[in-house]
Amino acid sequence: MATSSLIADYRRWLTFQRQAHLDGEHQGALDKTLQARVTSTRMTEAYRSMADKGAKEGACYRTLFLRRHDSESLACEGWLFVRRVLAEGGMTRVRASLLETFNLEDGSLTPGDKPMEKITLEIFDELLIEKSMATQCRVDRIDTQGDTYFITLMDVVRGDLRRHLK
Repeated sequence: MATSSLIADYRRWLTFQRQAHLDGEHQGALDKTLQARVTSTRMTEAYRSMADKGAKEGACYRTLFLRRHDSESLACEGWLFVRRVLAEGGMTRVRASLLETFNLEDGSLTPGDKPMEKITLEIFDELLIEKSMATQCRVDRIDTQGDTYFITLMDVVRGDLRRHLK
């Protein structure tokens, strides 16, 4: 086997390993939000705090989300810059910018490999009938199809991505 082919296979294997890790991390975070009974009101407060810190310090937060591929959803990773939170007509929407740092198609991306994308998220409570009528807070992207279950980690923040926000 040629060395270049071997290296390419190894890099592909690393990408699949990273995908498996992110899938598990995303599912674990979803389970924790369900167990903690996080409501859309609390989630909205968290996003407002992120928007405030973003405006003052240029803070971007690590985010995990699911992207639909045919019949399967796979976790993706990125950095989210929250611009503002809008509550209108019983709906809460978040205007933000997303800088993707991992998806299965592209593998690992360094900031700047892909341009930051302006997105709109919606925060809402979802009724889980199979879980004895429990509710779970959910954050989905509404300006495009397929990106759902955003989990934004408030404790993983960086302020050095401002140059990519343009």
